[in-house]
Amino acid sequence: SYGQAKEIAQEVIGLYESGELDEVYLLYNEFISAISQRPTRIKLLPIEKPKQVSNTEYIFEPSAEEILTTLLPKYVETQVFRTLLEGKASEMGAQMTAMGAATDNAKEMIERLTLQMNRARQAAITTEISEIVGGASALE
Repeated sequence: SYGQAKEIAQEVIGLYESGELDEVYLLYNEFISAISQRPTRIKLLPIEKPKQVSNTEYIFEPSAEEILTTLLPKYVETQVFRTLLEGKASEMGAQMTAMGAATDNAKEMIERLTLQMNRARQAAITTEISEIVGGASALE
């Protein structure tokens, strides 16, 4: 839930700001499709500066520091929440794929066992008919 992501983010930000952590990475399974997930690692903190920096000077209201102080926790919370969602979607996709394969295998097994049972029943009927015909022939 977003509440859990917020708690994790607050803990991580606290550890990062206190200097206990130098860098923070998120490791998770990126959801590609129901049958495809990719292990992924992204750097969460410190946030890297863009490679191309504009020479334009901006005026921030409130100050850039205040904006960053407000946005950084939201950014970290959102990234943590996104990775939790991607991980859950990947897990469910893998489960769905596994259950689909198990269902297909069960159907194949049922078909094989039904065919085997029908053959055994036909063999028993054939044996019984042969005994009846043999008994009738012996009476003549």
